[in-house]
Amino acid sequence: MARSRRYTVRLNRDRSGKTNYKSRLKTLGSKNTRLVVRKKINIIIAQLIDYKADGDKVILSLTTKDLTKFGWKYHFNNIPSSYLLGFLTGIRSKEKGINKVIFDIGLHASVKGASLYAVLKGAVDSGLNVSVNPEIFPSEERVSGKHIENYASKIRDTEIYKKQFSRYIKNNVKPEEISKTFLEVKKKIGVK
Repeated sequence: MARSRRYTVRLNRDRSGKTNYKSRLKTLGSKNTRLVVRKKINIIIAQLIDYKADGDKVILSLTTKDLTKFGWKYHFNNIPSSYLLGFLTGIRSKEKGINKVIFDIGLHASVKGASLYAVLKGAVDSGLNVSVNPEIFPSEERVSGKHIENYASKIRDTEIYKKQFSRYIKNNVKPEEISKTFLEVKKKIGVK
């Protein structure tokens, strides 16, 4: 393997592609709390993390499944639920005395208008101070779920509707009413 003193074996997480240490050191150098957002198959996770010498300290951890406490019965990995997660994270962070954060998406691809940036938009709208260019946010129509309503109304009388929205039908909610529910849940989060 390494036979020369000049050769240094890279760290295991670097070799396996789990951590970009160059980017991580830049982020940690600011000494600000990080808003870490990770996207899984069916949920999105948002955490507030502080760097400590003996390991990162998680101050707050929320997932889109936490939105069920506020009446959200729709999918947990779409843009409206991502926005609500960011909004809830922003409200809870202010309760913990955190007003300024750095956004961290890790190794996820940075795509304009993606659900990761919907989380960031929710955090910014709740009053959290994050240095960001607003052009990367999804549109208000997508944040409120109007695009889901439009699509559902177009395919309403087809077989695709039952397949595409089977989970919504099982939860006894209509995709045509997602923006109404979105506003109700956002209001409940803001009141807490």
